[in-house]
Amino acid sequence: MIPLALPSPSRAALRGWRLVVLFTLALLVASAVAFLASGGGTDGLRAVIRLTARTSLVFFLLSFTASSLARLAPSPATRWLIANRRPLGLSFAASHAIHLAAIIALVRADQALFWQLSTMGSVISGSTTYAVILVMAATSSDAALRWLGPAVWRHIHLWGAWYVWLSFVFTNGKRVPMSLWYLVPVALLLAAVAARLAARLRSRR
Repeated sequence: MIPLALPSPSRAALRGWRLVVLFTLALLVASAVAFLASGGGTDGLRAVIRLTARTSLVFFLLSFTASSLARLAPSPATRWLIANRRPLGLSFAASHAIHLAAIIALVRADQALFWQLSTMGSVISGSTTYAVILVMAATSSDAALRWLGPAVWRHIHLWGAWYVWLSFVFTNGKRVPMSLWYLVPVALLLAAVAARLAARLRSRR
């Protein structure tokens, strides 16, 4: 008799839509904690904006580098990443949706403060990035893949991912003069590109 390797309940739960729901609930709880810990009001909203900016970056990088890491360093962890790349991408969209909700709440609470922290250029570029994320999230299904066709679907998600990557680089890079800590996300974003290039070179060899 051949033994069957059945997935454990805990592993089965960490897949697909269950994973997206789990991460979204965790993000909502963490955002509520950040809001309350900062005293609520505009300070609380700014804390949520900072928190979700970071969680969005983490989810994006995991999705962006999943296939590359699986090629460069095959392991259970990287196989899990590649198997759950779509849920991770949707979790990134959920994180950024909370980020947007906090921004809108800040505009309503203190419009003058919002314009001290932002410019019309950043609003336009941010709106474009959100439009790209919305298209990518709306087409992150097998049904969308069949409807669009593999070639069109691939172009949407390939160029969309690179546009979001560029947006993260610009958003964090312009803040480096204010704080050198912003070099950390910029370095991670550049390392992600290096991983993708290294994986492509290995595939060609």
